Amino acid sequence: MKYYTPKSEDEILPNKLALKDPEKIAEEEYRGFLRAEINFESELDNIGQFNWDVISSIHKAAFEHLYEFAGQLRQVNISKGGFMFPAAKFLPSAVKEFEKEFLNPLPDKFEEYDQLINHVAPLHAELLFIHPFREGNGRTARLFADLIALKSGYDRFNFEKITEKRMPEYISAVQTAADKNYETMTKLFRSLKK
Repeated sequence: MKYYTPKSEDEILPNKLALKDPEKIAEEEYRGFLRAEINFESELDNIGQFNWDVISSIHKAAFEHLYEFAGQLRQVNISKGGFMFPAAKFLPSAVKEFEKEFLNPLPDKFEEYDQLINHVAPLHAELLFIHPFREGNGRTARLFADLIALKSGYDRFNFEKITEKRMPEYISAVQTAADKNYETMTKLFRSLKK
C-alpha cells in the first residue's frame, strides 16, 4: 500500500537515478537495504548506543544512492490506508520525545529475551507511528530492531511471519501506538521468534 500525500497517491518520488518504473525503484530500494543490513551487521560491535543517529544512518545508508532525502526527516504530511501520520512540522519534537522515552532507556545488553521484547516492541510501534521518513520507515524500523536483538546475542526477528494475512494486525499495532498502547505489537513480536 502506497502513501497518500497532498500531491498524488501514485507519485513517483524524484530519484537520483531518474527511474520512473516502480519495479526498478523497488529493486534499488531493496538493494540499498540489503547493503545497509550487511554494513550495519558487520559493524555491530562499533554501535555503542542505539540512538537516533543509528536510525537515520540506516535510512541514509539504504537510500543515499537513490534519494536526496536519505536520512532526513520528511517534509511532507503523509497517510496510508486512511491513517494520518503525525504532521511533518511536529517531527523534530516527536523524535526528541521518542529518544527520551524509548532510546535513552535501552540497556546496553538484554540478558533475557522477554526483556528485549518488552523494550523493542513498543519502540518499534512508536517509530512506525511517528513515520519520520518520506519512504522506507518499516524497513528501517525492522532493521533497527534486528540490530538491537543481534547486539544482545539473539537471532533476528522473523518478520517474514507478518504475512499479508497478518498485515492488518501489524497496522493495528502501529495505530494503537497513537494511544501509547503497545500490547498488540508486544504480542506480535513474541510470535516473531525464530
